[in-house]
Amino acid sequence: MVTGVRGVVAQVVDPEMPMLTLDDLGVVRSVEEGESGVVVTITPTYSGCPAVEVMRDDIRAALTGAGYGPVEVRTVFAPAWSTDWISEAGRRKLAEAGIAPPGSTARPATGPIPLTLTTPAADVRCPRCGAPGTEELSRFGPTACTALRRCRTCREPFEHMKEL
Repeated sequence: MVTGVRGVVAQVVDPEMPMLTLDDLGVVRSVEEGESGVVVTITPTYSGCPAVEVMRDDIRAALTGAGYGPVEVRTVFAPAWSTDWISEAGRRKLAEAGIAPPGSTARPATGPIPLTLTTPAADVRCPRCGAPGTEELSRFGPTACTALRRCRTCREPFEHMKEL
């Protein structure tokens, strides 16, 4: 049973990766309920995310459907979203869906984020058999935040959520 405004928002699924909620992804930054309604603040996975309008609409629909309103969904881009914000439950759900979860980004706490154009890490474990030593097939997968990889042990292809 979902209770409270925060509980309702926590159940909204990501439109591109429906095995995850927006909460699992760390996209939901805050939920505030006041006399004038509900304000939900989100940070999309990247500034050009094509699903941001769907996210806003789904949050509004979930809250109004649960009897809350009026609802305002604000989008903020600072600090920029990071794969480090994905919850442990989210990482587990990705692996259960056959998508290798991202590693840590080890980002600096402040300042510009350095851009590196190096070869991606080769130590991504296969989400199916757990073997290390996978290979990248394509830097770009079905969503902007995934890459396509193959396990050298079981030979199965899989998606890997890139570290951002």
